Amino acid sequence: MLLLEQHEPGHGRGGSHGSARIVRLGYADRFYVELAAAAMAGWDELEDQAGERLVVETGVIDHGDRPTLQALAAAMEAAGHRTEWLSPREASRRWPGLAFDGDVLHQLRGGRVHADRTVAALQRLATGHGAEIRHGTRVESISPLPSGAEVHTSTGTVRTRQVVVAAGSWAPKVLAGVVTLPAFVVSLEQPVHFRPHDWSTPWPSFIHHQTDATTRWGLSPRGTYGMASPDGVKVGFHGAGRQIDPDAGREPDPVALRDLQDYVRRWVPGVDAGSAEPAPCPYDLTETSDFVIDRVGDITVATGFSGHGFKFTPEIGRLVADLVLTGTQPPDRFRILRS
Repeated sequence: MLLLEQHEPGHGRGGSHGSARIVRLGYADRFYVELAAAAMAGWDELEDQAGERLVVETGVIDHGDRPTLQALAAAMEAAGHRTEWLSPREASRRWPGLAFDGDVLHQLRGGRVHADRTVAALQRLATGHGAEIRHGTRVESISPLPSGAEVHTSTGTVRTRQVVVAAGSWAPKVLAGVVTLPAFVVSLEQPVHFRPHDWSTPWPSFIHHQTDATTRWGLSPRGTYGMASPDGVKVGFHGAGRQIDPDAGREPDPVALRDLQDYVRRWVPGVDAGSAEPAPCPYDLTETSDFVIDRVGDITVATGFSGHGFKFTPEIGRLVADLVLTGTQPPDRFRILRS
């Protein structure tokens, strides 16, 4: 097996980097609740294999729009996962660093995963099983063959029996003229790390389902999320970034930063709003927020993770491996041509 990566180890140009990505079961769609639960078992297995802790379970809370919270609770409970409701006063006693917009839904499983350590662990385990990794090797294009394909890179051409394109925001460029993907846009999201006033304050991972969200770049935020991390408390608007070319720069946007600082002054009083450290990252957003995981001939595609894919890493790996090794079809909603 050969892995081609256009950037250096530990780079921060894609969507799978940094010290904190949210892990949760909370979806209003039971399909994703069950997929997340299967991924949690996969995280346990990955940690055993890697010999290190990657996931920190702090619990997850949702607050804000009541119908949204009720849908989340119903889907989780239908899948057999316990939740609890807390009043704002009860929630404030547990998590004094946050302010709450109405009652709070608490899910016991979930928290955060360290993305950089996860990527490093996966690469270490892969090389231990005989894989070769070539960093600094950009894939320019792919030419399908009657059997297999030629992969044209910045350092030469590789001929292979199977190709997996897990290029995130770059997938449309890599697959141009070869595979027509469902429409998605690349947005540059603007999460920020803030220094807590007291590092001993307990922090759950949290999502605020706002009903008064401000439109940005023609998009309304799909919620505001946050979690503690080794770099501070990370807070971001979800799915509200401006559209970009993935090869463009990653400069923080001052307007988005100001809006996020205004948000934390009201809703995250346990952090210093003036201590902002931006951590921009791209999303590859599909219209439905469903992933794209499918196979066309000898080319397998995994992209369109819409800013919520990292928590599913072990299950995504299983789905991709099944496609490559046995041709087992993914769930219909992940197909390129969806019925």
